[in-house]
Amino acid sequence: MTHFRHICTLLLISALALAGPKQKIAPDLKADPASFVNVIVQFNQRPTTSQHQKIANHGGTLQAELPVASAGLYSVPANQLNAIAAEPEVVYVSPDRSVQRMLDVTAPSVNAEIAWQYGWNGKGVGVAIIDSGIADSPDLHDPATGKTRVVYSQAFGVTGTVDVYGHGSHVSGILGGNGSSSTGKYMGIAPAVNFINLRVLDNNGNGVDSSVISAIQTAIQLKDTYNIRVINLSLGRRVWETYTQDPLCQAVESAWQAGIVVVAAAGNNGRDNSAGTNGYATITAPGNDPYVITVGAMKTMGTATRSDDLVASYSSKGPTLIDHIVKPDLVAPGNRMVSNIGKGGHTLSHDYPQNIVTGTYFRLSGTSMATPVVSGAVALLLQQTPTLTPDQVKARLMKTASKSFPVSSTAIDAITGISYTSQYDIFTVGAGYVDIWAALSNSDLAPAGANALSPTATYDATTGNVDVVGTTSTVWGSSTVWGSSTVWGSSTVWGSSTVWGSSVWLNGSSTVWGSGALWGSSTVWGSSGTQGFSTVWGSSTVWGSNSSTSTESTTTTINGEN
Repeated sequence: MTHFRHICTLLLISALALAGPKQKIAPDLKADPASFVNVIVQFNQRPTTSQHQKIANHGGTLQAELPVASAGLYSVPANQLNAIAAEPEVVYVSPDRSVQRMLDVTAPSVNAEIAWQYGWNGKGVGVAIIDSGIADSPDLHDPATGKTRVVYSQAFGVTGTVDVYGHGSHVSGILGGNGSSSTGKYMGIAPAVNFINLRVLDNNGNGVDSSVISAIQTAIQLKDTYNIRVINLSLGRRVWETYTQDPLCQAVESAWQAGIVVVAAAGNNGRDNSAGTNGYATITAPGNDPYVITVGAMKTMGTATRSDDLVASYSSKGPTLIDHIVKPDLVAPGNRMVSNIGKGGHTLSHDYPQNIVTGTYFRLSGTSMATPVVSGAVALLLQQTPTLTPDQVKARLMKTASKSFPVSSTAIDAITGISYTSQYDIFTVGAGYVDIWAALSNSDLAPAGANALSPTATYDATTGNVDVVGTTSTVWGSSTVWGSSTVWGSSTVWGSSTVWGSSVWLNGSSTVWGSGALWGSSTVWGSSGTQGFSTVWGSSTVWGSNSSTSTESTTTTINGEN
């Protein structure tokens, strides 16, 4: 894998060098030529004093070293951007972008309570929460010693490590709260894990790329000290370029290669039809990276059983922009989730008092809330089998995920009356609904040296077929154990050697799939992809034989859907 990545890096560097300096500058990097701008400059190697001096020669000042992404954060004159990009050792220049947070019956829905009965609770596993901080709470203490399980705290780009916003505390409670403040009612997935609190989001839930990259870098450095095996990223931002150029994606890949499982939110843009895609191609970064486990959100419908659960209409769908990676990888409960956000005046509890459940428990919705469910599942797997690699963890969770879904579901917004229809396809629910007990009961290991990169989707305009393509070293081969039909569902899904053949899905006059609505020249595939306006999907179903309808309580992800 290291050799493969090295070859890819060399190819990327060569291509960018041929393309010229303007192609090495991110498309959203625009500034007044007379101003200074904070940029992340990636080099073809980890930067040294020599590289920093070259930026200084162009009037730049080093703000932070980001070796995990072979980069540095600099303040530079905007009129020097082209000159900096023209330096032969510079691979890519991007702005220090903003990132945002991605906003009681959870454990039974994913079969976590069965794991607890057998003693799997995440004890000894360290999970890095890169978020808005963690507020102190009895739910995050060790009941035997009374000591906090937040074993390390550090802030990046913000002042203080305590969670003033409330988001990071809520995420932590879902992942590893022990429910002591609710006599066990609101217990997290892995109630004995240790937390590494790396605060990057401010009092309003906002941050920047460089802070997140620095936090990831710190998690890697502290991996052995605190047995950090999982990074939870319930945050994200818009995709601006291929993941091979995005410094945030390069950072998560470094963590993955260091042996840390990275779990990221898919995003909350599943209702966005501004590009005519009905919410498809809205996965956020770094969830667009093929290495990480990207999580979409399900609605538990207020019951402990999984049979009536539906996907949340706001959950972002794949494929990813530019690279067309098949995402999300999994879905998990994320709607109207109750968790402890600690004591004190949090921004969220102040702005949304109607979401206070009781005491310090608060209700939130979003793929932010689904992400720690999967991070908790990862912690349980690693407690059971510490030798598992990140790729083996991802492969096992995807293979054992439940693949029982309806064909479609429609949510009607109670305020606006607008209806949102969700199809249960590979770009909406990925490999399925995470099932913790099934994963713990499974002993299949991905082959040594194989990776679990999410595959790429390709569209053939001449046939109307969408194919899934993996690398030669991927786990998803043609074997019975790890074949595509095993991981992503029944063989019907794949048609004749394609993802969806000519008789596998819904199309025609429906508003979901107009002629070119999804696969038009400027939506999913873009100018560099294969363009076409023919109907892509067949007429039969993917996942099941029925559809469902529900009513939503609000158009925001603060309260979520019913």
